[in-house]
Amino acid sequence: MSESIPIKAFDLFCGIGGLSYGMQMAGIPVVAGLDSDPTCRYAYEQNCNATFIQTDIRTSNYSDISSYFNGAKYRILVGCAPCQPFSAHTAKIGADRRSDNRWDLIDEFLRFIVDGRPEIASMENVPGLRKEDVYVTFKDSLEGLGYQVVDGIVQCEHYGVPQKRRRLVLIASLLGDISLPEKSLNTPISVNESIGHLPHLDNGKASPEDAMHVSRQLSPLNLKRIKASVPAGTWNDWPEDLLLECHKKSSGKTYSCVYGRMSWDKPSPTITTNFYSYGSGRFGHPEQDRALSMREGAILQSFPEDYKFSSPDQPCSLSALGRHIGNAVPPLLGQAIGLSMRKHIVQFDGTI
Repeated sequence: MSESIPIKAFDLFCGIGGLSYGMQMAGIPVVAGLDSDPTCRYAYEQNCNATFIQTDIRTSNYSDISSYFNGAKYRILVGCAPCQPFSAHTAKIGADRRSDNRWDLIDEFLRFIVDGRPEIASMENVPGLRKEDVYVTFKDSLEGLGYQVVDGIVQCEHYGVPQKRRRLVLIASLLGDISLPEKSLNTPISVNESIGHLPHLDNGKASPEDAMHVSRQLSPLNLKRIKASVPAGTWNDWPEDLLLECHKKSSGKTYSCVYGRMSWDKPSPTITTNFYSYGSGRFGHPEQDRALSMREGAILQSFPEDYKFSSPDQPCSLSALGRHIGNAVPPLLGQAIGLSMRKHIVQFDGTI
């Protein structure tokens, strides 16, 4: 689409801009993003060339952002509310998810749609959300407003994201029927194809050329564990003296992927907010005796290698960077969603 096409998108829960960046790659102009976390501002504004609005969505209204849509024939409102309350991990540990203060943020997203009636709205979240009442209400409400709604579980590796990440995607349109993103790849991209070219990195060290290519220091015990690990293996490969007590219990068998190495020839597992922690999943480097670096996690989320995550003057901590990267919508998934919207608008507007 050319610059003259009157389309503008606004990203609620924008974070560091994964969804905004991806939609812009698809030719959808994103004019601004809203998020309550001030540490996301630098990355969002540096990479997305859009305005970052730091505020709690609960204290804001559609009227507060409506001016960003001035001149637009097609207004697009997108967002990915925090997924932690609906994640499989949260359900597995038996947490009281409904007491999480982020549980009702989807209702806030709905409130913006009800008030603004954008031509297109879209959300992305974890698959587990689909069975929750709060999501059923969200979808039913959109249909009650006259939106044509499509939703489904997509596999991110089908869009070039080099990881096994399943996500719930919903797209709603007042123009007419709309489709989910079309699959663009038959053969998934492997870990080796994605990060195999990066410079060798020692445990707990940072690359002198790239401050983001830094790994968290492993303890002496965990260093022994990763040396005893093989790609795609489990802690069953370790000698007895390296096992945790939980590994020796029957319940420990359900966590076989923790303290594991990735495989070079397969996509990575889902990149979570703790991907830089070797003990949080299969986040060991396939070959080097260390955890994934921040840059590697970002690339496996499909961020470009030159994406700027943190100001040189005020660098973020590893935990903050991990949270930002793990929570992000993979840009290539964002691009696929944007391409679906673009195709849809073309079908319903003969002037484009």
